[in-house]
Order: sequence, then C-alpha cells, then structure tokens
Amino acid sequence: MRSPPVVVFALAASLALAPRLAADDLAALARRYAASGGAIHAAGTARVPPFSRQTGLACSACHYQFLSLTPLGREFKLNGYTLSALQVIREKDSANGNTLRLSPIPLVGAMLQASFTQLRTAIPGTQNGSVAMPQQLSLFLAGQLTSKVGLFSQVTYSGADGAIGIDNVDLRYADQADIGKTDLAWGVSLNNNPTVSDLWNTTPAWGFPYAAPDAGVGPLAATLVDGGLAQSVLGLTAYALAGNTVYGEFGVYRSAEQGKAQPDSTSSGTIRGVAPYWRLGLQHSWGRTYAMLGTFGLRAVQYPAGLAGATDKRTDVGVDLQVEQKAGTGAVVLRAAYVHESGRLDGTFAADGSDTPTVDLNTVKANLSWYPRQWIGLTGGYFQATGTRDATFYGAEAVTGSASGDPKTRGFIGELDLNPWQNTRLGIQYTAYDRFNGGSTNYDGAGRSASANDTLYLLAWFVF
Repeated sequence: MRSPPVVVFALAASLALAPRLAADDLAALARRYAASGGAIHAAGTARVPPFSRQTGLACSACHYQFLSLTPLGREFKLNGYTLSALQVIREKDSANGNTLRLSPIPLVGAMLQASFTQLRTAIPGTQNGSVAMPQQLSLFLAGQLTSKVGLFSQVTYSGADGAIGIDNVDLRYADQADIGKTDLAWGVSLNNNPTVSDLWNTTPAWGFPYAAPDAGVGPLAATLVDGGLAQSVLGLTAYALAGNTVYGEFGVYRSAEQGKAQPDSTSSGTIRGVAPYWRLGLQHSWGRTYAMLGTFGLRAVQYPAGLAGATDKRTDVGVDLQVEQKAGTGAVVLRAAYVHESGRLDGTFAADGSDTPTVDLNTVKANLSWYPRQWIGLTGGYFQATGTRDATFYGAEAVTGSASGDPKTRGFIGELDLNPWQNTRLGIQYTAYDRFNGGSTNYDGAGRSASANDTLYLLAWFVF
C-alpha cells in the first residue's frame, strides 16, 4: 500500500504544502525539490495509482519504495489525500462557495501479488515450496472526494482464504489554521484499524515487512495494537500537527464485526464500550537528516466470548523512532518500535484459558533500509517478543504451539527489492529464527526446531 535520491528535502518545503495545490504549485514544488538535490518521483501513499494520477506525480515522490513514505508522502496523507493537479469538475454557489468538486477520472486502482514460499523444513502433512497466484488481489478506491475530504480504501481477495474482504480504510477531513504565529494542520480520520492513520512506517499497520508469506509459520504472541483489531473495529480519531513539529492524535474504537449487523452472543473479542487510542510525535529536520521520536498506545476491555461476564483488559504502550539520512545519491532510513502490553485476562482465566489472569508481553522491531537508487532497496531487520510464561495461554501444539508456555521469539529478516518500473516490485525476503515460541530446539514438544521455520519468500508485486 516507493525511492528518491534524497532522504529529505527541506522539511519547511514539505510541511508548507496546502491541501489544495494547483498544477502550478506542483510544478513549483518540483523545481524546489530538484534544486535541493532531489527529484519528484515516489513510494506509501502514491503507490496507490489513483493518488499518482490525481497529483500528477510518480510514485517515488511520496515513497522511498512502497510502502515507505517520504516527507511529501506524509504531508499528502496529513492533508487528507487532497493534493491534486487535476482540473476538477466544479459547481459554485454564490452563498456557499464550491458545492461540488469531483475528479474527472475514477478514483480506482488495483494491486496484484504473486509469490513463492519455501520453509527450511516442511510442515508435516503439507507440500513445501508453495506458490500463490494471486497471493493478494486488491481494488483501491482512493483520492480526493472534496476540497477537504479524501479517502484511502482497499478491498482484497486473499488466495489463502479464497475470500474477498474489506481491507484498510481511512476516510479523512483535513484543514489548516493559524494559532497565533503557529501553523496548525488538523483533521479527523474515520478508519478501521488502529495505526492505519499514522504518518510513519514504525507502527504496525504500515510497518516493515510490507509483504509477508501466507504459507509461513508465525509465532504465538502479538500485541493487540499489532493487528489484533484490524478490520474488526471502526474508529474516529482527531489529529493535528503544530508548528511543523508536534504531532498528536487521539480517538476511540468500537467493535464493528464483519459479516454481522452487530456483535452478539456468538461473537468473540467484542470491545466493551470504546477503546481509546493515542499517538504523539516530535519531528525535526536539519541539513540532510530528519528524525521523529514518538509514542502510541491503545487500551481495550473485551469480552472473550459473547457480550457478558468477566472481561480481558489490555493496555499497549509503545515508543518509536524514525531517522532518515541522505547518503550520496540515495537514502538510509532507520525505523524502530518497542511495545509493552499489560494484560489482565480475567475473562480468559475464568474460562480456563490461562494459568494466571496476568499476562504481559514486550515486542521489539527495528530495521534499517538503504535505497541507493530509486529502483533498488535493501533492508535488514530484527524482531523479538518476550513475556509471561503461561502453559495454557501459550499451549503446546505441533508446529504452532509452545511446549514451555514461553512466548519468546527472536529472529532476523532481510529483504532485497528491485523495481524495474516504479509500479512493479520483484523482492526476495529471508526470515531466520533464533528462538521460536520459547525454544531453539523442540519448542513445540513434537521435535521441531526454531530454524525449521526459516522462510524464503519471493514476491512479484504490481500496482496499476
């Protein structure tokens, strides 16, 4: 959902963009960017073809490589996906100004992924070396709806599930104001996945790796904010960037289960009331360097089953860092995030789903990307999860379970991406596990080692 020769053009130029730039403004921006040693070419937001058609910019203006956003990509998202170089269809009213503002082209695009996945050791009873075509096939509806309202939405067919489902959605209203001498860019987002509204590639929704195999073996433990509520909630968040430096976002999420008009006695994980979400960040640029230091979090009270009885309470608090540095004709980008989840699982414990009502979890993800040219990217990453031992909550099961009840998982991931065209990616990714679900050898009690889940993943990714 991508690789300029400069990590950062002057942040002042990036953050001074208004949400309704005309074609002349875009040309001026391109001249300023080129003069600073860069070139308008993109990867995060404009990887979606409707955004590129709307702005008249190549994918690499908004992305180092998709999905990693450049400063312009973050600004485009901040301002509600409304930046446009198109001559829109207008209707004016003398009293109310513009009453109609429509794009002359459909806000439609598509994405296709095909892949090959090879585990170091096959899962018993399955064929190794699996191929998928498509692994994912997505339709995007995305772009400017009015002068201040924009949309990113995705519907995806998953080959592994053999089904079509709603994917990430982010509908935004954005505007700008002056508070004294301070510039304020602000807006609201209606979305279906905590962190999908975020501007940086450190939080879960848009974090590395940007594509992963369906045929791999994943560890047991993950924090709630890391996809635990994705596409099963609806949230409204309000955000603002003050003085081009301080970013804040706050909102609430409520369960919105797909396939049902409303949660009922057969539902699981339903939120009691609403789940608050918060995001704070400080950003600054100097010379050839940009940095952001932030925090984000989520608190949810959920019914493990049905809509009554004891509940589970989870509080996730994360800190994250993103640094972008010009390196010759390319860029180096560092991203890191730590999340602590404090869990009080009274509902799960009452249902004999855990040995103790208190289950905590800590996760670390860090990666470093080098983009020497817009057509090539190299990323290396580290990940780790540690937490409370619980033989019931993290139960023993062949391949996917933990014989010790320990969620500890640790490993490395490397990826090489080639982009012969900006809307085409050929990638090779390798994931190596040092620990998996608590052990290096016989972690599942059935004789499987952590390294047996090492995964080679080849990907062809097209957006059009």
